[in-house]
Amino acid sequence: MDTAVDIAQVIIAVMLIVVVLTQTKGSGFSGAFGGDTSSIYRTRRGIERTLFNFTIGLAIVFVALAILVSTVL
Repeated sequence: MDTAVDIAQVIIAVMLIVVVLTQTKGSGFSGAFGGDTSSIYRTRRGIERTLFNFTIGLAIVFVALAILVSTVL
């Protein structure tokens, strides 16, 4: 069971990385460090909102698996 949970955690981590990277707009480092303030007050619609909600769900699953692994050890 430990191996299955470890493999699931790695898969979720890779999926989380991919989803987060697909959300970036390619605005460069200025947007990443607060230089681009025009995107702060914009609402998410369509696929962008779905991707955002999917990211939150993956993060919750990843944290739950991390807690599960830490309690098993």
